[in-house]
Amino acid sequence: MIHSNGWKTLAMFVSFFLSLSSFANGSDLNITDVGAQAFSFDLGGVELAQDRFLENQEQVDRLLYVFRINHGLSTQQATPNGGWDAPDFPFRSHVQGHFLTAWAQCYAVLGDQTCYDRATYFAAELAKCQANNEAAGFTDGYLSGFPESEFAKLENGTLTNGNVPYYAVHKTLAGLLDVWRLTKDTTSRDVLLSFAGWVDKRTESISYDAMQQLLQTEFGGMNDVMADIYHETGNETWLTVAQRFDHAVVFDPLAADQDELDGLHANTQVPKWIGAARQYKATGNSRYLDIARNAWEINVKAHTYAIGGNSEAEHFHAPNAIAAYLDNDTCEACNSYNMLKLTRELWLLDSENTAYFDFYENALLNHLLGQQNPDDDHGHITYFTPLNAGGRRGVGPAWGGGTWSTDYDSFWCCQGTALETNTKLMDSIYFYNDSTLFINLFMSSVLKWSEKGITLKQSTTYPVGDRSKLEVSGSGEWTMNIRIPAWASNAELTLNGEALSNVKADPGTYAQISRKWADGDVVEIHFPMSLRTVVANDNSSMVALAYGPTILCGNYGSQTLSSTPTLALDSITRSGASSLDFTSTADGKNVTLSAFYDAQGYNYNVYWATTGSL
Repeated sequence: MIHSNGWKTLAMFVSFFLSLSSFANGSDLNITDVGAQAFSFDLGGVELAQDRFLENQEQVDRLLYVFRINHGLSTQQATPNGGWDAPDFPFRSHVQGHFLTAWAQCYAVLGDQTCYDRATYFAAELAKCQANNEAAGFTDGYLSGFPESEFAKLENGTLTNGNVPYYAVHKTLAGLLDVWRLTKDTTSRDVLLSFAGWVDKRTESISYDAMQQLLQTEFGGMNDVMADIYHETGNETWLTVAQRFDHAVVFDPLAADQDELDGLHANTQVPKWIGAARQYKATGNSRYLDIARNAWEINVKAHTYAIGGNSEAEHFHAPNAIAAYLDNDTCEACNSYNMLKLTRELWLLDSENTAYFDFYENALLNHLLGQQNPDDDHGHITYFTPLNAGGRRGVGPAWGGGTWSTDYDSFWCCQGTALETNTKLMDSIYFYNDSTLFINLFMSSVLKWSEKGITLKQSTTYPVGDRSKLEVSGSGEWTMNIRIPAWASNAELTLNGEALSNVKADPGTYAQISRKWADGDVVEIHFPMSLRTVVANDNSSMVALAYGPTILCGNYGSQTLSSTPTLALDSITRSGASSLDFTSTADGKNVTLSAFYDAQGYNYNVYWATTGSL
């Protein structure tokens, strides 16, 4: 749910993906995850209040075009899309799965009938495409915007047009699964399971060696979605299919905790790691958990920039190569989207480990929040986030001939994942187990913990402000676990105005308040913030600057930078408590520093050479 300022809260993205529309058997068994230590709340149980995150959340026949024409149906005289969904683009129809997920999430958050109608209408139209497979010359269950013959080419090694067919298939499967889970629509379930059955039949006779060769072509999170279908149905067939997509050349080194990521296409890998986590939760096989945990550790510690993003020109490079790759095509947004999914999966298995949500907050706040253009009514996004000196959002390498995304001529992968990100911003603020409530992120929001009869209201101006207030409605005995970020020395907590001197609030831990709560209890958290540097792994003289959780950047307006500026650390002064603006001196000139997530419409600098000290 969102506050009563209502439809405007999703307008930027919802108006975009609604404008694109003219208007099997399974069970709800839902297998419990092996090893789960905590659980997420339903999307409808948390509402965002006013802050910078809420502003991001404010922002079909055209989408059905490539499905209908491929399956031999009338296009309903719809206009085809351009960019990555054009009728001649190799993996057209990849983005529609993201729309399905976003519509379903929008419905779960708002209870909005329009979003429900879009999702279920689309699923019903996909069912018509499947029903015409015999006439179209396709195998039962097949569903895509490109012909089934693309899979034959993939299997026999003759696919040369740049298509990544299982990547596109994964998006459709995942979208249908989300519609089924979040709306309970049985048509989406039937289409999903029929399509998953096609994947099973397509892959069951392929030898192990041939399958491993096939997996050299990007296949998205096929192991992830198939494991998820198993979790939803309890049918072990889907777990068997998931395991066919275990990519040995990637998984074997990770299982041995070896970093062999150099040269690999980055976003091809992260969905596989998410799948490994989901497969562990299905099987209890510790090898899968080792793969997922080691991949997370390796990526976060050796391949991640200060803003939480990773990759340059879509690829991993040598371990710790950060300063060596400060370009205008750093930090593909899909990678961070998928790393947040992986982080969430791993934290649910290790709920005392605050390092996971230290990373999660960093990537969400400093990368993905600023990915969207706040001045665009449709919330368009940038594919890369440049980190070169004098970089600027929306002017880096542009897929499809644009800079910022567009309504009908982009449909990049990062546009699809942004739809998902900005319709579920509240999904990782709070978690619970039987007797503990975890507060992992600091956003103004309202949680309804119906099992306990508790409502928790969080009020904060974080990260501009350094305090958050938690107001309890309802009573009962339970524990409140509040994440204390690793940077937050000297955090202080009060209960009803009295200092909680007996509660430890050490950086990188959870402050635990166990008591019998009374209606009206108020906990306040104070995180004293200070400036700190984030050193590039490969060059100790190159640093990014942070204030509390927020990466800062220099505002260079339209000025072009030919080299990395030198920032005088001892010159930095905060301009006032109401913003994250700072005055500073770099290369002997005055430079305003401010939050990187708000660096829109000007050239900026993130990594600096420095003099002096903080």
